[in-house]
Amino acid sequence: MKKNHSFLQTTLLVVNTGSPKKRFILQKLNKMGLTIVMLSKEKNWATPYVDHWILADTNNHAGSLQAIFAFLKQHPQVRFDGAVTYWEDDVLLCSKIVDELSLTGISYTVANLARNKYLFREFCRQRELPAPKHLLLNGKSDLDLAAESLTFPLVIKPIYGSSSAFVVKVNSLEELHETYDYIAGNLSVETESALSSGLSLMAEEYIDGDEVDIDIILQNGKVKFYSIADNYKTTEPFFIETTHALPSHLPQDNQRSLIEMAEEILEQLGVQNACIHFEAKMTKTGPVPLEVNLRIGGDEVYASIKNVWGVDMIELLVLVATGTFIKVIHKDEPKKHLLSQTLQVTESGVLSKVDIDPELKNKPYVEDLYFGKEIGDPILVPPEGFEYLGWLSVSGDNLLDAQDNLQEAMELVKYDVVKYDPASSIGKTKRRSRFGAASLQKNIVLNQARIESIRRISKSDLRQLHIGIAGNSYPKIEGQVETELSQVSQKIQATLQEVGYKTTFIDFNNLPAALKILEHGKIDLIFNVCERVNNSSLLEPHPAAFFDAFQIPYTGSNPFTLALCMDKIKVKKLLQFHNIPTPKWDYAYSLEDEISDELDFPLIVKPAQSDNSIGITNESIVTNEKELEAQLKYVITSLKQPALVEEFIEGDEYDVSILGSEQDDLQVLPLSRSIFTHLPKGLWHIYPFSAKYENDPIYKDNIDVQRPPRGVEAKLQSLVSEIALDTYNILDCHDYGRIEVRVDKHDNPYVLELNPNPSINIRDCLPAVAQLAGMSYVEFLETIIGLALKRYQNRPAYYHLQPNTL
Repeated sequence: MKKNHSFLQTTLLVVNTGSPKKRFILQKLNKMGLTIVMLSKEKNWATPYVDHWILADTNNHAGSLQAIFAFLKQHPQVRFDGAVTYWEDDVLLCSKIVDELSLTGISYTVANLARNKYLFREFCRQRELPAPKHLLLNGKSDLDLAAESLTFPLVIKPIYGSSSAFVVKVNSLEELHETYDYIAGNLSVETESALSSGLSLMAEEYIDGDEVDIDIILQNGKVKFYSIADNYKTTEPFFIETTHALPSHLPQDNQRSLIEMAEEILEQLGVQNACIHFEAKMTKTGPVPLEVNLRIGGDEVYASIKNVWGVDMIELLVLVATGTFIKVIHKDEPKKHLLSQTLQVTESGVLSKVDIDPELKNKPYVEDLYFGKEIGDPILVPPEGFEYLGWLSVSGDNLLDAQDNLQEAMELVKYDVVKYDPASSIGKTKRRSRFGAASLQKNIVLNQARIESIRRISKSDLRQLHIGIAGNSYPKIEGQVETELSQVSQKIQATLQEVGYKTTFIDFNNLPAALKILEHGKIDLIFNVCERVNNSSLLEPHPAAFFDAFQIPYTGSNPFTLALCMDKIKVKKLLQFHNIPTPKWDYAYSLEDEISDELDFPLIVKPAQSDNSIGITNESIVTNEKELEAQLKYVITSLKQPALVEEFIEGDEYDVSILGSEQDDLQVLPLSRSIFTHLPKGLWHIYPFSAKYENDPIYKDNIDVQRPPRGVEAKLQSLVSEIALDTYNILDCHDYGRIEVRVDKHDNPYVLELNPNPSINIRDCLPAVAQLAGMSYVEFLETIIGLALKRYQNRPAYYHLQPNTL
């Protein structure tokens, strides 16, 4: 980008990048030839325009100042010629920086007075300057006092903030109480970041009149330039901007009185050098101030002023901040008349369609079009939020001409928002009042938008996803199982990060922290390898239920399947119902329960509600009644679990690994076969806990694991695979799972169990056989991610909770 050489020796400190819609400001500053030092929490989209970064949380003023001084110490050749911010949140911080570095600008004392709407009105009242009658609301107890001392209609608003967020008109005491509850219950920094300075409320009398924006360049206490724009009426009771007209069409004497009023107030405030966005109303009795924004006007203001008056407010902002003299700019006839209209919707929802006719760019009267949302994004309008989609600016030779052009242009901009409906994937809800369930509706829309964005993502864009890794962490390792649980999460996270995914680990051993991430982490998809909650394996299904409740897409099976497969007794009943071959079995919940005498020894006694082979030892195989009683006592009394008793099947064990969820994407991976014939005499042919998690060399050295099996007829492999696949579908497994099958000496297969959440560390069975199928570990993980996305793209949310799934 070619730079203007007149500013090549000028260094400007910019406080906060703001959102990407402010890109045009940094592009202009860069083109001017300035050296830009950016104070920001992190490096972001603004990197191409920034020469140096100072990384600090701008909400922490002391920390930010400390970071600035550290930067100057490390870069002694750098000297700031000025400091600016165009982001409302950081006006106060910028004023502190101006004070600390003795730069040109607004002092912190003045900035704090002007930004605090209550203090500003008090300031005006004490100096007999015009201001609405007002009252600070310290709590609900002040509402009756406000109704008595002020005249309806009233406006309730936060004393800080911008964009008219939570500014509401009320017409009665009943509405006053209702509105106060709504604002107090929903007011947050998350909704409106400029509220970080405080969440206090005030009430003031509604001022009827023509609302205007006055953009002012003030230097050495003198107005060097000003521009007045008309703001057309908003849809009350809220105050979201609608249409902005420049130049103002108020009578000239009204415009003169407005600028004189603004100039007097700024003089009495002590503002000497600044770029000001002043909001006011012209009433029947004269001008009344509403807000003094100590920054350049936002959104379409810059382009509007440049197109109408030929004045570049960004250049003037830099000249003021650097103390460069500006001559008074006299306004002649406007170059054109301009109308800007915000692109709005009537109800909150998810943006489902955008159709901007290509012909629009060929219209000579179109000055600016900004569309800040993409398909699948949420849009929150009152009472859930205070957003609009963007704006469209057009020009004309006069106001009527501009109005005609705007009407024609708006017909070329089409968009649809699908509203929420709890009975379908998206739609609308009913309210008892104008604010009913606003916070609930907001969360529903935001979460639904996450589902909608997932439905629209392409395979090529996978690595743009923010992936949450739900698992269990054990910083101080407690045992082999805990080691495995920690390692699998770490390996998945490291692998995904290596290829460009943004990841966040969600530790369900710390449930409050996990839920906080789910609520605020802005995660696109969760890779669920969690097996415990608060260190309890019995709660393994619950994280998936949380993901459903927060409407966050996730990999793997749903909570119903995870819970079902933890109960080996229920699984046995279901398999038996569907005629899936499984060893003959019985169960006991107490020592008084009798085990069927139709079962033939040897038997295996298992804990019925545990995984990871916990409770499985060589003694789990029993050959007589006495051993059976002892093992039942161990499981029921010591492990405090029901006992599953099966006929022991002597033979090879097959692990059948399956990927997919739908009929068209199911894939049986190469089988894994375990042969036990080389185990020493006295050891039963099983995988006890010591073999799986303690690396017992007797088992490790003597169990022959074949991947793929050798010397096994294709017919047997096919039969084992088909039975496993039926089991996978019957139990409604999603994305991946592993079925354990025993084959007796006559090649009869018997399903032992299904693990819908098997460990998938890089050395485990599933990734190992996936590698045989040609998948690297990262390809294996991305296959699972892709399968999960496909489920959400092809089915409505929560389809797995519907009763007709099986």
